[in-house]
Amino acid sequence: MKSKPVIVIGAGLSGLCCARLLLQHNIDVLVLDAQDDVGGRVRTDHVDGFLLDRGFQVLQTAYPEANAQLDYDSLRLHSFDPGALIRTQGRMVEMSDPWRKPSKLLSTAFNGIGTFRDRLKLAKLRWYVTHASADALWREPESTTHEYLRRTCGLSNDIINRFFRPWFSGVFLEKDLSTSSGFFRFLFRIFAMGDASLPEQGMSAIPRQLAAELTPDMLRLSTPVDSLVDRHHVRLRNGESIDCRAIVLAVEGREASRLTSGTIHSPEFRATTCFYFAAPQAPFGEPLLVLNGDNEGPVNNLCVVSNVAKSYAPAGQALISASVVGKELMDSSDLSNTVRQQLRQWFGSQVDAWSLLRRYDIPIALPAQPAGFRDSLSGQSRLGDGLYYCGDYCETASIQGAMVSGRKAAESVIADLASQR
Repeated sequence: MKSKPVIVIGAGLSGLCCARLLLQHNIDVLVLDAQDDVGGRVRTDHVDGFLLDRGFQVLQTAYPEANAQLDYDSLRLHSFDPGALIRTQGRMVEMSDPWRKPSKLLSTAFNGIGTFRDRLKLAKLRWYVTHASADALWREPESTTHEYLRRTCGLSNDIINRFFRPWFSGVFLEKDLSTSSGFFRFLFRIFAMGDASLPEQGMSAIPRQLAAELTPDMLRLSTPVDSLVDRHHVRLRNGESIDCRAIVLAVEGREASRLTSGTIHSPEFRATTCFYFAAPQAPFGEPLLVLNGDNEGPVNNLCVVSNVAKSYAPAGQALISASVVGKELMDSSDLSNTVRQQLRQWFGSQVDAWSLLRRYDIPIALPAQPAGFRDSLSGQSRLGDGLYYCGDYCETASIQGAMVSGRKAAESVIADLASQR
């Protein structure tokens, strides 16, 4: 007779990593998710021959957990060039990584952003984050990212505002750089040591790879959970009740808080809006991110996605994403027109030929992780006998954090079930 399963509520990255590890330890699992496909916030839509990730996302290949759990070769990754184009003062300038692109050393050194002293301090910062241990980067005194760059690193306001602010606003999804300096140091290390990449078949290829070991009877989609009857019974919204050995909550913070009547505290969430355009040709040819160095207008960053991975667009067309940071502008009735006007200032009349494929408003995109956020994390996956939780809000707001949290939850379940034998 088959034993009762461990129920994992949520088929995002953390839930899938948790379920997969449980399966590898011969523990029966049942994954429930309210959505119609796996992935949580990592999803890809097929629209008119284009691949549209739900919000601009990338996989950082240097993430240790992703490297351990994913088969990069099967994902057929396509990488951005290290660096960015910065739109500032009416022109595009390139800020490259001269350690990885030595041919860009002179053009980056004399691109007019920051000072020569900034270049020396940036080199010192890069050397430090790539040579210190990850733990050491987190042990440093905490501050905001902005304070760390200005006071600790001694960088000028010019390079912070025209380079770091638009770059990390797009990463943190907040414009003040109020996010933890520890998280910044960790990410800066990751950016320096690996590639920002896209799977050939879209970001949804990542959760699909993680879910490949789940048989149909282990995964129930379009199945919202109404409540937890107790630690060993789940009630679905359709009225069905399911018995289980344990429950893992692998849902975002607000849903976890609802299901536990507030026992789990949900963090604030950062928001973003992403516009996808189809264009008859790309406005530039490099696989680079464009940053808004002037910090004027709604668009924070832009990418010609098909320059990075041609598979994202049909032959003879280009796919362009433009991202807006924050919820304030999301409710603006004129946002689409304002975005297009800004892009016309950047690229001229060719923008008139761009057709809007889809707009994604994502109010729950990333958990906020301000300075000191790790002090509020319990470091535990166990809420009590038979109840566990995981998600990127339990670790870091990243693919890395989601995957680590899922693994840790599974390890707790495995240890507890073993002790009951």
